[in-house]
Amino acid sequence: MLNIAFTGGGTGGHIYPGLAVAPELAGALAERGRDCRIFWIGSNTGMDRAIVGGAGLEFFGVPAGRLRRYFSIRTVPDFFRVIAGFFAARRVLKREKADLLFSKGGFVSVPPCAAAASLGIPVFTHESDYSPGLATRINIRFALRSGGKVFCACEDTVRFLPASCAGRVVVSGNPVRGEFRSADPEKGRAFLGLGRDERILLVLGGSQGALEINRLVGESLDDLTRWYTVVHQTGQDKTAGGRPSPRYRPYPYIGEELPHVLAAAELVLGRSGAGTVWESAALAKPMVLVPLCGSGTRGDQVENARCFEKAGAALVLAGEDANRDSLVRVIGELAENREKRRDMAEASRRMGECGGAGLIAKTIVEFLEEKP
Repeated sequence: MLNIAFTGGGTGGHIYPGLAVAPELAGALAERGRDCRIFWIGSNTGMDRAIVGGAGLEFFGVPAGRLRRYFSIRTVPDFFRVIAGFFAARRVLKREKADLLFSKGGFVSVPPCAAAASLGIPVFTHESDYSPGLATRINIRFALRSGGKVFCACEDTVRFLPASCAGRVVVSGNPVRGEFRSADPEKGRAFLGLGRDERILLVLGGSQGALEINRLVGESLDDLTRWYTVVHQTGQDKTAGGRPSPRYRPYPYIGEELPHVLAAAELVLGRSGAGTVWESAALAKPMVLVPLCGSGTRGDQVENARCFEKAGAALVLAGEDANRDSLVRVIGELAENREKRRDMAEASRRMGECGGAGLIAKTIVEFLEEKP
């Protein structure tokens, strides 16, 4: 019996892709006659336990401290949480006899990756964004030290990695849960109460919503509803873009129905977190992206958006371009140009066809079979 640990967390974007890999890996090992037990090491606070437990995996909580590129009053206590997380993760890995650790990143993942490397347990780490974040940059060292590998979503990401990664990098795309690839647009329409002839613009600001997108939708709603029924995930604590109406359907959060709703959409308007863009690509959706910009971000959403724009799968409204007039113009042009939407959908489909969870699972299985 193989014992395989997963780690990652802090946000859904550092959990859901890992949950896409877990069943693929278990299935790939079963095909080779090998049993495995998969468990997850995550933060003992926040959403990690609920999401992972809801997926049916064993969960072990450890202290987690946020990593920062700047000094804050929280830096000192977070430093001690990272140290405590290292020792707690080391105890879990040792007690559960882990054979390998797969990391999906986020600040939660650093102590378990460090602990695994200290125990000689191979570390495999994946980066969803166009350029690696701080946690991944740290985890890469543990992957290389332990004999593991580094996965990245985009070919261009390789140039951001250290030269020591040569021969140890696999361009895998981003793992997307099977629920998205098998999503049924008719189920999405049934959930929304919309007929087959209704054209749907799905607005996504991430699982927590986005104030900027909510504002833009509110300012543009009269125009957007000329072409589409606007289905808007607003976020639980965010102000909605407008009052509900037959042509405007705001939801604080769309849960397990989201894959089906996304499948039913003609066009997606959203932020450009890795989850949004790769899940949309898995369903071949053309996108209008409004990336999070400014001093509060390292620029990863802008990079993700430009990557999909370069591929022809998205149009981007960033910075000063993220205004009502530009949004109405872009959405209107796409709504009235079926050929443009078709070309963008095809480009999106090509992006979504990257190996994803299947390629990651295959790589890990081959590594395990080569181990003495």
